[in-house]
Amino acid sequence: MKTKILPLAAVVSMMFLAGCDGDDGTDGVNGVAGINGSNGLTSLLATSTLASGHATCPFGGKQIDTGIDANSNGVLDDDEVISDQAQIICNSSQGALSLGLVGRYESGIFGKSAAEIVDYHAASHLAYVVNAQSGMVDAIDLSALNTEAADDAESSTLNNLSKAFSLDVATDAEMTGLGSVNSISIFDNLLAAAVEREDDAGNATQGNGIIAFYQLSETEAPSFIKAVTVGALPDNVMFTHDGTKVIVANEGEPNSAYTVDPEGTVAVINILDSMPADTATLITFNEFDAGNARHDELSDLIKLNGPGASVSQDLEPEYVAVSKDNQYAYVSLQENNAIAVINLEDNSVESINALGLKDYGKAGNEIDASDKDDAINIVAYEGVYGMYQPDTIASYQWHGQDFIVTANEGDARDYDGFSEEERAEDLTLDPSHPQILAAQDDTQLGRLKITTSMGDEDGDGDMDKIVSYGARSFSIWSHDGQLVFDSGSQFERITAAILGENFNNHNEESKGDSRSDDKGPEPEALAIGEIGDKKYAFIGLERTGGFMVYDITNPFNVSFIDYVINRDFDIDFEIDGDDITGQPELAGDLGPEGMKFISAESNPTGMPLLVIGNEVSGTTSVYQLTFNQ
Repeated sequence: MKTKILPLAAVVSMMFLAGCDGDDGTDGVNGVAGINGSNGLTSLLATSTLASGHATCPFGGKQIDTGIDANSNGVLDDDEVISDQAQIICNSSQGALSLGLVGRYESGIFGKSAAEIVDYHAASHLAYVVNAQSGMVDAIDLSALNTEAADDAESSTLNNLSKAFSLDVATDAEMTGLGSVNSISIFDNLLAAAVEREDDAGNATQGNGIIAFYQLSETEAPSFIKAVTVGALPDNVMFTHDGTKVIVANEGEPNSAYTVDPEGTVAVINILDSMPADTATLITFNEFDAGNARHDELSDLIKLNGPGASVSQDLEPEYVAVSKDNQYAYVSLQENNAIAVINLEDNSVESINALGLKDYGKAGNEIDASDKDDAINIVAYEGVYGMYQPDTIASYQWHGQDFIVTANEGDARDYDGFSEEERAEDLTLDPSHPQILAAQDDTQLGRLKITTSMGDEDGDGDMDKIVSYGARSFSIWSHDGQLVFDSGSQFERITAAILGENFNNHNEESKGDSRSDDKGPEPEALAIGEIGDKKYAFIGLERTGGFMVYDITNPFNVSFIDYVINRDFDIDFEIDGDDITGQPELAGDLGPEGMKFISAESNPTGMPLLVIGNEVSGTTSVYQLTFNQ
């Protein structure tokens, strides 16, 4: 239907003009005597409300339809509307953003990564969800999605979506040694799935993995196209915005004994006329190895600690974000506390940007560092720091410049053959360290998990800094790695205020304050959504559950919008591998791992949606976004 979008003043003026008298015209010819003419048909006008989130009016508005009352019933029926005369009046300002749970799928599988990374195929209205350990990708049908939000009483057990089918990638690829599906990405009708593979010695993830490509259809089942070999342990796959390339972060993680440590790499697969190339271009970090040309570019704040590892073995690409103009790929190096900038025009490494340390002694950066204090105790600790170590990252532009958004989860190297992880109480601190007493107190810093690979600033054998994992926040960085914004201690303060004793909870049991000594709420999942002229960041808290919403339109003026959580902390349960006690099926959504924002024009509800894969509960949840005026 063609519509004209007019400001309210113009519509009102038209209404007034319709009632004005003009000059009298010439009298018409008299009719035949004794015969009455037929009555004229009435013109009608009908006004309807457009809900916020509408594709044309993001903040809501009104639609004015006109037509002729052909059946003289006094009502403007649908078949009487003159479609090309419809007028839309959009609200010019946004109200309060509101999110309601409208759909949820329960796999019934707990603690086995049955719902991780998610993406969406607009033509078929299917959400594709990585069912990691099964080696499958599940397709969840969103075509009959309810637009009415579930009430609080039913939200934690809602199960109104169905699985249409699953893709068995290992069977379709007809290759031996394939393991978990780690990531998916969809562009138009092409799906790419990242799959790990064992090496010749039987090490589960140290072989070169594959990207499996599928052709999607609005009505037909997906058809397998081909598998393209990439690097070791492909952990994330992402299409460029124009669909001409697929970018893959190959983590190259070591085996448990740390005797096999593949290089971390970034793969680029070209796409021509919706057909992927047969081979990938592999971008390595060999130039940064000791003795090579670019080794001196590396900052001391990049954590390189793998035993006997070269730089290219030590660097572990985790997640990919692509710049709006498709010129750059930003790749998080989580264990290394850095971001690599890849130039996609010549497939080169432009830079490796160290992210530095977050100062927990600074006002606004306070943390609760103990799981043994039986209290919410968010305080500053001078001399204590956190590595940002982002997992999921995303990119957007402001005033034509690229900015990178990071969910600062944190991650330790903790293997049978090598571990950097200790408690603060086990460190030998410099005698002048301000926390030398607090570090021996389990109710303060003693329990905090820290790295033994950083903190000895002067090389004398004792620690001058206490350095922990993650930053318990989300951040925004410039293209060259400058910190523009960090949410500081907001995640812990907000969850503490809302959840009380349940803050910093575990995702495999209901036990409040049980993660304060580790990485707190542990932000991991991340998505950016654009509604009207506003950009929002959605950040999932892997351990506590739920997600934060921030307005990031201006990266220098970020504002908190909401915290949304679908979890019942009163449900008693525990998930320990195959041992499951209690009733986790009643607890709601546990462990948000992946997120996908779907714009209003791309889905059957006509409203913006946020789809979340919850790793521990094995659930896929769908939220509808509206604005309350």
